[in-house]
Amino acid sequence: MWCAPGGFAAHGEHPIAAAEREILEETGLRARVTGFLGIWVCRYADDQDHADADSISVAYYLARPLVDELRAFDRAEVSDVRWFPFDALPSPLAPPGILQEIVAAAAPRIAAGELETPLPDRP
Repeated sequence: MWCAPGGFAAHGEHPIAAAEREILEETGLRARVTGFLGIWVCRYADDQDHADADSISVAYYLARPLVDELRAFDRAEVSDVRWFPFDALPSPLAPPGILQEIVAAAAPRIAAGELETPLPDRP
């Protein structure tokens, strides 16, 4: 499955710092978070309908690359890195269902150039 870069914040790590770290680890690209997209709550399990699946709250951000060069990414976590236009996203996407909602929320903002929002709690 293809998915957007992401992961868990370390204890005491700010979500923005975690997002920037995860982008670097999973893509080899340094980026700076520029805007808050929203929070989605979803089930966290291979089988999201399983009774033991946990619910997690995930913050999604918009970000800009800081440089055009790619560095090595963590091949233990990621097998391939690619850019896709919104109208040519591969299938299936992870997390199932949720990533399509996030893309639907992000696409019009990106198309309109609305990439920045106030981030008063930036670490």
